[in-house]
Amino acid sequence: MNEFSQISAELGNRFARHLSAINSDVTPAEAKTLWLDIAARYNETQRAYHSLRHIEHLFIEFDEIGHYLHEPHIIALALYYHDVIYDPTRSDNESKSAVYAVETLRRYLTDKHCHYIYALIMMTATHQLDELADHQKRSDAAYLLDMDLSILGVPWTDYERYAQAIRQEYAHVSMVDYRIGRITVLEKLLAHPRIYITEYYHEHLEIQARNNIEREITLLRASE
Repeated sequence: MNEFSQISAELGNRFARHLSAINSDVTPAEAKTLWLDIAARYNETQRAYHSLRHIEHLFIEFDEIGHYLHEPHIIALALYYHDVIYDPTRSDNESKSAVYAVETLRRYLTDKHCHYIYALIMMTATHQLDELADHQKRSDAAYLLDMDLSILGVPWTDYERYAQAIRQEYAHVSMVDYRIGRITVLEKLLAHPRIYITEYYHEHLEIQARNNIEREITLLRASE
């Protein structure tokens, strides 16, 4: 089994465990069918960053902070589906992913669970917490959003590969336009008092993330 197949198999087994933990009536065959659909989508050719490796990275983070989560299995399913629809030429990927997740999972989960997963995925569009009345759900959502941005706080060599992969996904955009758009996005991130919502990620990744972002901006401007 090659490295890619091993990653897919491990993520598939984990997906089945999380889904079965919520609904024990889900059969192995049903879980496998759902996973193969997810894997096929994350393997689409337009993806350089938003691929199965992104999901793998998220679950490395998940294993570090899972004990803080109140509904870990729901958060896990939201992670699997949050980028299931991804077209770099469109701006509605999160909403399409959220709808797809609900349409796919409604046979196996309660309406309450589906609505929560929908809300979680929609929050990844802005990385801002919606007004969730339930404190525990709000806490879990914060961890999900921070996990999704954890790539910003990796060592520079890993961050550089991430930045290159994002550029590859936007190969249809001219370098001039990409530079302008990317700098705008990065400067908005820096403008926030905190990039990370949770204390855990703020403590562990905030400084490295800001250093990485500032360095990328400097490199982008130097390429003008």
